[in-house]
Amino acid sequence: MPPRLFALAPLPLILSACAPPDPAAEASRTAAAIAAAPEVTVKGPGERCINRSQLRNTVVRSERVIDFEMHGGKVYRNTLRQSCPGLNFDRAIAYETSIDQLCTQQIVYSLQNIGGVPRRGAGCSLGEFVPVEYVRKTEG
Repeated sequence: MPPRLFALAPLPLILSACAPPDPAAEASRTAAAIAAAPEVTVKGPGERCINRSQLRNTVVRSERVIDFEMHGGKVYRNTLRQSCPGLNFDRAIAYETSIDQLCTQQIVYSLQNIGGVPRRGAGCSLGEFVPVEYVRKTEG
């Protein structure tokens, strides 16, 4: 009899893992991810693609927000369509593309350092590339 109890004990955990995401909780996580990133001023409408050859630096702000810093000082903030597990841990991404552009819906992968070896983690879809400018705080 005891083996049956042990076999059934994990069942609620399995079922809860398959439950659909709560939209209110997802909206709250999205707002928190955006709030955690440095304050910016939006400088124009979102764009579908950016040129990889102009990319100088990628800054992972959270599991949901990535800033793409371009040569010449332009910055694009990308809010992923969903939270990307593991992205906030090593704060690095990897992607594959055969063209010189990163575009909306492109899949990027969290890049994780496991025992000194970079490994590709979860795949996540990019959103729009919104041109922004970092807000410089003045001491008052």
